[in-house]
Amino acid sequence: MHAAASTTAVFDVQSPAPRDLWHRLMLADPEALPYQSPAWLDSLCALGKYQDASRAYRFAGGHHYVLPMVRNRHLPARLSVAESMPYAWGRGGVLSSLVPKVEHLRAIFEDLGRLPYLRISVRPNPRHAHLWAAAAPAHVTSVPGLAHILDLDGGFDAVWSTRFKKTTRTRVRKAERGGIVVERDTTGKLVPVFHQLLRTSFDRWADKQHEPRMLAHLRGRKRDPMAKFSSIARHFGEACRIWVAWVDGKPAAAAFVLQYGNVNDARGAIDRHALGSSGANDLIQKLAIEEACHSGCRYYHFGETGASASLAHYKQRFGATPHAHAEYFLEKLPITAVDARVRHAAKWTIGFKDT
Repeated sequence: MHAAASTTAVFDVQSPAPRDLWHRLMLADPEALPYQSPAWLDSLCALGKYQDASRAYRFAGGHHYVLPMVRNRHLPARLSVAESMPYAWGRGGVLSSLVPKVEHLRAIFEDLGRLPYLRISVRPNPRHAHLWAAAAPAHVTSVPGLAHILDLDGGFDAVWSTRFKKTTRTRVRKAERGGIVVERDTTGKLVPVFHQLLRTSFDRWADKQHEPRMLAHLRGRKRDPMAKFSSIARHFGEACRIWVAWVDGKPAAAAFVLQYGNVNDARGAIDRHALGSSGANDLIQKLAIEEACHSGCRYYHFGETGASASLAHYKQRFGATPHAHAEYFLEKLPITAVDARVRHAAKWTIGFKDT
């Protein structure tokens, strides 16, 4: 641990963050997300590319923060990036013993800016977007995003009757009458079933987005290999719930849900042909939300929506509301701007569409 100072605050910082403090903040912070937990970071590091680069901060008055973060273990710091968290690995940002203060977040930005990494990215909780926006220095690159979050206040009866759309309730009731078999797994045994449905979804996404299927599968397997989900299931144990709905004996829909702090629907997948008009995907989403309510969770985070109108519509059918936010980059070189231009050119070339 060493002392540091910024233009706004004096603080102590320690890296990697002590696990006892980290666990305490996961329990104390009402906005804590599964992606911010030690188990999530351990799931990621177990795959071999990354190592723990988390940072713990202590400000005057006993205000503590932990910033979950990883870095590439195979490169020197000056050639490496540090991320909170990496692409396709959820959100980072700070856990906090009290409501985060803008002056503290500003000091954390300044601390990160002094680190030797080529680039540092921070993708905070969307519910803290206004605090991070107020704290971000002018030289930090921000990239806008859109996420959807369901407020579970009032319990499941309130969520069902006042937030679920009427069409969604109708689809759920139809699925409940249709003899669909739903299995809930907390052991990881259904990871292969979920991942097969996910691979099936790659084709559907490719067709909708006007992307070559081979490219979609290459991207999908790099982003979401089965080893990733096996590692998460192993490290989270019963906090990882895999819901699978079977229609006529075939897996038709699945949801990979993390219930650690506030719930995250980490990933969903369907087989369009097996699903048909059964409503199986609506049913398992309803069951996961109902379980979150009964467990005392405050929010159900549906994750990043981006520019996809169809995905936004799906989430809003369950009562989720949009939350504009930003991801922040501290860079020694303009990597983000160059990456954006390359991606835009590639999408234009193949006629990629966000749907």
